[in-house]
Amino acid sequence: MCGIVGISASSHVNQALFDALTVLQHRGQDAAGIVTCHEGRFFMRKDNGLVKDVFRTRHMKLLEGNIGIGHVRYPTAGSSSSAEAQPFYVNSPYGIALAHNGNLTNADAIKEHLFRTELRHINTSSDSEILLNVFAHELQQLGKLSPTPDDIFTTVERVYGRCEGGYSVVAVINGYGMVGFRDPNGIRPLVFGERDTADGKEYMIASESVALDVLGFKLVRDVRPGEAVYIDHNRQLHTRQCASEASCTPCIFEYVYFARPDSILDKVSVYKSRIRMGQKLADKILEERSDHDIDVVMPIPDTSRTAALELATRLGVSYREGFVKNRYIGRTFIMPGQTQRKKSVRQKLNAIDLEFKGKNVLLVDDSIVRGTTCKQIIEMARDAGAKKVYFCSAAPAVRFPNVYGIDMPTASELIAHGQTDDEVCQQIGADWLIYQELNDLIEAVRAGNPDLAAFDCSVFDGKYLTGHIDEVYLNQLAMQRSDSAKLEREARENAVIDMHNESA
Repeated sequence: MCGIVGISASSHVNQALFDALTVLQHRGQDAAGIVTCHEGRFFMRKDNGLVKDVFRTRHMKLLEGNIGIGHVRYPTAGSSSSAEAQPFYVNSPYGIALAHNGNLTNADAIKEHLFRTELRHINTSSDSEILLNVFAHELQQLGKLSPTPDDIFTTVERVYGRCEGGYSVVAVINGYGMVGFRDPNGIRPLVFGERDTADGKEYMIASESVALDVLGFKLVRDVRPGEAVYIDHNRQLHTRQCASEASCTPCIFEYVYFARPDSILDKVSVYKSRIRMGQKLADKILEERSDHDIDVVMPIPDTSRTAALELATRLGVSYREGFVKNRYIGRTFIMPGQTQRKKSVRQKLNAIDLEFKGKNVLLVDDSIVRGTTCKQIIEMARDAGAKKVYFCSAAPAVRFPNVYGIDMPTASELIAHGQTDDEVCQQIGADWLIYQELNDLIEAVRAGNPDLAAFDCSVFDGKYLTGHIDEVYLNQLAMQRSDSAKLEREARENAVIDMHNESA
């Protein structure tokens, strides 16, 4: 999962892009990058690390221009090398810089065709670079000295014809403008907004509406599935539906975990959807555990707070903050490597013993993925003196890999895969465990926008919206993206760096 932003303004956008990326930091903490365009030149800064660490004053001064894009990344495809940080750019045609959130499910086939037929070389293992080269090739094929909005939309239409998966994109075309587009299924989110200035309207495209809010942009709407939004060099807005077949089936995990609660995605308030998740969880507990002996409800900070508070209210049980979070540790779910995740849980959370001692505690989390975090937290609760520890997940059991840009690629690494709820409960060490029902989760989100007919729920039900997702594909994905594979790639990259340093 990544965060993307693009801004077209009347003045330098470097600081605005930095501020927007800071707001989107929750979507990726592995790397950050900004590209701006000024007087026919691209200016770029990107590296591994948090936004505040990647961009220093000396870097910001060099990022000139009134148009630019930014990206925060955590690696689902490719490796964690700084060479994989986005945005990427190509010189031909015109010069194009692109940032991407999501995953192409047919990346290998496209890459082979780019190399064999279109003579384009891919320098990294990132599917974002593949998408950039597809866009660049299709635009170049039009053979125009100066592309019109129609040419941009034709290019996006051709991209849709070649690229499968879930993705949202923002790109700058040197001297011509900025374009954003979203996959025909609307799996990955993308919004755009505007603000009025003395020099006319300014535009912003971003992964979440909260990035618009903090910079004073008014949310216009979501970019529709299969639609392109183009802001030309005169800051004139053009939009077009470029995919002939499109349906809005957003990733439901955005509402469960990834998006900030103050964001609105596809007209649904993330905050209110999480309130409804808590209500439905409480109803299930009252149905299945009407004789419960819960003394206190506690969230596992931060994402589950909204659902936990509503759940406690509905049950008529005290709500307490039992864990203090170290805000300088990243989100453990999106950390590469099981060892790092295990180490980070203890560094990240500390229990307040007085809130646990002698009580039957219900812990509420947004989801259970690998089980690493919740197992250790249950142990911490018992160590702090809890009599009984119950566990509640605001999401259903995660049993299947995700192929659309979330780091859940290997079924064997998912604690619920092939196991019953009781077996998961025993593994994490809870006295009892309750998962949200999938239909209840869907209704909790859909209540905010009844026009949403369906969602991507593939991690829960194994139903993939795009074609060619079979057992062979999933096995290949597992080999490429398992923790062990990531460690092997990291070792190879470090060896190359060491050799380079020795030769230098």
